[in-house]
Amino acid sequence: MKRVLIIGSGGAGKSTLARRLGEATGIEVVHLDVLHWRPNWTESPKDEFRKLLEDVLKKESWIMDGNFGGTMEMRLKACDTVIFLDFPRTVCLYRIIKRRLTYHGTNRPDMAEGCQEKIDFEFLHWVWTYAARAKPEVEERLKRFGKDKTVIRLRSKKQVEDFLRSFEKIG
Repeated sequence: MKRVLIIGSGGAGKSTLARRLGEATGIEVVHLDVLHWRPNWTESPKDEFRKLLEDVLKKESWIMDGNFGGTMEMRLKACDTVIFLDFPRTVCLYRIIKRRLTYHGTNRPDMAEGCQEKIDFEFLHWVWTYAARAKPEVEERLKRFGKDKTVIRLRSKKQVEDFLRSFEKIG
């Protein structure tokens, strides 16, 4: 497990798991949001974002969290392990609201500089409809690219904690 991709709905805990897994393994953590966003929620030009991503994917090891469907296939090809956080949408929405309250007026540690925490209807809708809209495509991609990968599906906080505890036994 040297190149780990963590995917799932917004609010599923991708960045938190990436950070904790990085701490447990010593592997560099790369947050796609940091690569993608510029201050004030301005998107990086697609070619610039893709180049930054390609440079990271060439590295020997990394833990990467984020969705960004337009680059999913290149990340799936490059990784050796996929962790799919498959949480209920109610849990994800709760976490988004909690995150908004926690980081109100500031930047999250896993977000690009100058992107203060916010919630808008579009993002809430994206999370609410993730299972019906995006999850089937994720499932299809995992079928296509997952044959040569370790695919780990975690569906609860307990499963995430058990997974992380397994690294304590190794280290």
